[in-house]
Amino acid sequence: MIPKEVFEETLLQFLAPIRQYLDDPTVSEVMINGPDQIYVERRGQLELTPAKFASKEALAAAMRNCAQYVGKYFDEQRPILEGRLPDGSRIEALFPPVAPDGPSVSIRRFFKETLTVQRLVGFGALTEDAATALHAFVASKMNVLVAGGTGSGKTSMLNALSSYIPDGERVVVIEDSRELQLQRAHVVQLEARPADSKGRYGVTIRDLFRATLRMRPDRIVVGEIRGGEALDLIQAMTSGHGGCMSTLHATYPRDTLTRLETMAMMSDLGMPLVALRIQLASAVNIICQVSRLQDGSRKVTHITEVLDFDMVTSTYRMQDIFVRQTTGVGAQGEVLSEFVPTGIVPRCIEQLHEHGVDLPRCVYEAQKMRAAQGYD
Repeated sequence: MIPKEVFEETLLQFLAPIRQYLDDPTVSEVMINGPDQIYVERRGQLELTPAKFASKEALAAAMRNCAQYVGKYFDEQRPILEGRLPDGSRIEALFPPVAPDGPSVSIRRFFKETLTVQRLVGFGALTEDAATALHAFVASKMNVLVAGGTGSGKTSMLNALSSYIPDGERVVVIEDSRELQLQRAHVVQLEARPADSKGRYGVTIRDLFRATLRMRPDRIVVGEIRGGEALDLIQAMTSGHGGCMSTLHATYPRDTLTRLETMAMMSDLGMPLVALRIQLASAVNIICQVSRLQDGSRKVTHITEVLDFDMVTSTYRMQDIFVRQTTGVGAQGEVLSEFVPTGIVPRCIEQLHEHGVDLPRCVYEAQKMRAAQGYD
């Protein structure tokens, strides 16, 4: 058997044209549009690089080696590859015929250093007060979804929030391709496996979810909800497994619930739609919405509490606890904004108190100001 270190170095030799960008800490993503066009993302902005692969065949060979490294297949019959590189970077590659101009690749890079909540506060992604509120929600076993668009920082936020899980809890993580690096000691990492060339031996997210329920998890963390596993997560959230966390693609908090509903319907749904909606609204407690702003910066834009499903209007009832208010554009084109409490105290405040945590003082001060202005 080839030693792991030798295999990794051989793989990186195939990636030599982009090696400098994989080693560059300022690069957050490498995008390969065929062998002759390679972009990188720095500080949220795209840059065309002079790097090139020798040919389509050289790029294809590099991707096949990436597939071999993660034990997957990548060819014309299986033209989509999801995997990771030795440093943990996530790779998504498309092969002809679905990518007619040659293999198209996106490599999402992650901080080698642990990205903590305090570092996110330092970057201006959220405030100390908002971090205190999120700490209270996670510690008190609220079910939290981190939602946002592509490249908005969902995985980084979920990693950071994991530091708020109390010591002594057993956390089971389920992912398609391993990306999460939870900041806890007792973590069980599970990873789905695609079927072989004959369609055998595949292990899906849903398979792992069912197995997880018998592994005595205190918390279940799903790296990203993409399909029918949404129903499994909703049912786990409402059946005694509090403190579940996950990410999904959605632009606004209200979109988060409708997308989760749609994905739950991808499963073998055996319940009326209204029953699903009621259960979903009961399952999800808090939505942490993240976004990449116009200037490329990544920010938390909403911390929203889910209340219930209103059967009269057929809508989910929600209330924002913190929102980001844009105040203008700076001299360098940067978006100026503030992340402030709305003055609404969440309905789940008693559960926070039962766990010995509380919201920051600014939430209650904003509530008094809101009442003085006649909003309550």
